[in-house]
Amino acid sequence: MSLSNRHRQILELLMKQRDDITAGEIAAEINVSTRTVHRELSELETVLANLSIALRKKSGKGIQLLAEPEKLEALRQLLDGRVNVAYSAEERRMLLLCLLLQEEEPVKLFTLSHDLAVTIPTITNDLDELDSWVKRSNLTLVRKRGYGVELSGTEANKRRMILHLAKNGLDESDLFGKNESQHSPLAQKLLKLIGKENFTKVEEALWLAEDEGLSEISEEEYTNLLISLSITIARIQMGRPIEVNSDHHSARPSKLLTHTIDHLTEKIPIQLTPAEISYIAELLEPTSEPHANLLFPIDELSYMEMVWKLIRRMERSLGVPFSDDRSLKEGLLSHLESAIKRLLAGATIRNPLLTQIKKDYELLFEAIREAVDATISEIAIPDEEIGFLVMHFGASIERQKQFKRNVRAILVCTSGIGTSKMLAVRLTKELPQINIIGNASWFEAARIPKKDYDLIISTVDLPLPSDQYMKLSPLLTKDEAERLRLFIQNVTLQKESGEPIHMHLEAGSKDRLHRIQFYINEIVSIIDQFTVFHIEQSYENLEEALQDICSYVSRWGVIDEVKPIVELLLAREKLSSQVIPDTGLALFHIRSEQVKKPSFTLFRLADDLPLESGKQSGVRQLLLMLGPQELSKESLEVLSEISSFLLIPEMIDLLKSGSQSEIKHFLSQELAAFLENKK
Repeated sequence: MSLSNRHRQILELLMKQRDDITAGEIAAEINVSTRTVHRELSELETVLANLSIALRKKSGKGIQLLAEPEKLEALRQLLDGRVNVAYSAEERRMLLLCLLLQEEEPVKLFTLSHDLAVTIPTITNDLDELDSWVKRSNLTLVRKRGYGVELSGTEANKRRMILHLAKNGLDESDLFGKNESQHSPLAQKLLKLIGKENFTKVEEALWLAEDEGLSEISEEEYTNLLISLSITIARIQMGRPIEVNSDHHSARPSKLLTHTIDHLTEKIPIQLTPAEISYIAELLEPTSEPHANLLFPIDELSYMEMVWKLIRRMERSLGVPFSDDRSLKEGLLSHLESAIKRLLAGATIRNPLLTQIKKDYELLFEAIREAVDATISEIAIPDEEIGFLVMHFGASIERQKQFKRNVRAILVCTSGIGTSKMLAVRLTKELPQINIIGNASWFEAARIPKKDYDLIISTVDLPLPSDQYMKLSPLLTKDEAERLRLFIQNVTLQKESGEPIHMHLEAGSKDRLHRIQFYINEIVSIIDQFTVFHIEQSYENLEEALQDICSYVSRWGVIDEVKPIVELLLAREKLSSQVIPDTGLALFHIRSEQVKKPSFTLFRLADDLPLESGKQSGVRQLLLMLGPQELSKESLEVLSEISSFLLIPEMIDLLKSGSQSEIKHFLSQELAAFLENKK
């Protein structure tokens, strides 16, 4: 009996389900179209009929396997290993690379065709398709008649290819799950290639070395490091060491490197050569830090612009003030930057929750799909990635339903205790942040001191100002609950409570307060020194303009020498344009040992900034942002936050025509909100 891998996936899904599953849900799970699922099911019916198993299809309900328990068990045993699997073209090519990476000697075409159960012409065609991709990995497919096929190149590049294959072919359940019997043949091959058996010991070593600097890296970076170190050990154990003349730097002694090497060699009995230690040093502390004199990555503003456009489009679509949620902006910026870089590199986005997300958040999914298609044109964004964005926006919607603090409310009901209890129960269920602190009659309500409550909720009209109470029915309908929530957010919580809210310090509060103090110091320092300069002089070229502009900054003690800063700014301009599209603004930013303290300055020019000879740039506002070479995490975050304001229309208008005090006021407000998010 021969089944394709897709047949196998469908059957495994059907066997796991106790209830019916729709063709659409199957399609989302295995990443194909619904039409493809229907075609595959038609083919499976004949195969299953030979096993006395039927496919029951109910329109509008779903699909289910029908058979005696022993027949289903027989099918399960077949799926566990006694079925000849036909791979898809993509899976076959990945397996082909795995085989070549595993072998040290050339492999005959006959051997490859036999191992993958296809013809030699099919293998030849696969190698043709892989050739350009292999070259982009700085490796070469050597193919000679009578010689066989060999993957040629440095060991470092082979390890990077293995990492890339693992990220494309494995998901988190493969990497960290324990039920290895359910892995596909491709997953099994990749897990062996990356040394999955070493994962636990490598992770222990990383955990022990975490205090030396690993705690600051992202989850994705940590996973990549874990896989790369595991690959390193697996390749050493296979007898594939890094070449002495490999392209690596001399290992710089550091506590992180020393501790990692010590813990690895203690957990795993391997000998690490100087070349391997240098390679591990690169994994732990990458030296390919492009443009080290930049305050922010070259493309950070473009990602910020993408995030802002997406947020604004979603606001227009759903009417939810997403731009007020700073956590959403920060989460999207971090997530999209990583996801798009992976997509541009050809990686596959995997989302095991996609089916459930589509089912539970159908309208939100459709709105985000439409917004992304209209916002991001550089690359096709798959549904898997849309699913992750749904989680970000969904979390924002839930956050915005929450109040900044609990609200003290007094109930006024005239229909008896039963009515007040009913309303109290409904309020507790719909809005748990409302604390009912007491009941009162309608005439008592007007005499209660305002400091004793935040809000009065009544079932009748009261002789009180409209911002002190809200009238509701005892049943509290969904519409009334939403109206009450908006009233509390937009009216009640906008007023200061008459009684101070006492905050209990938790463990670690002292450290948090110190961090907040660092942020405050940086914010105050940057805003205090912010200055607007008006320049009437015209310039022949950019170097002349930057020379003059930097001389202004030097007078304020930010820099000592003008020339080195100008050279760095010119070098930065050659990397990519500093102009913010459609604004008439340019942001020049660098970090250098020549800079004594963070600085943010606006220069308004009488004539266009000369960026290209003979062309009008349209830029008459130049923002100069300078930072010392060594900057604290807090300083970098504050400066990065300020750069994100350049995408806010109000900020753009102020930079063009606002006064210095107006710009400072706007910066103060926005950075105060940023600081609130850090508490």
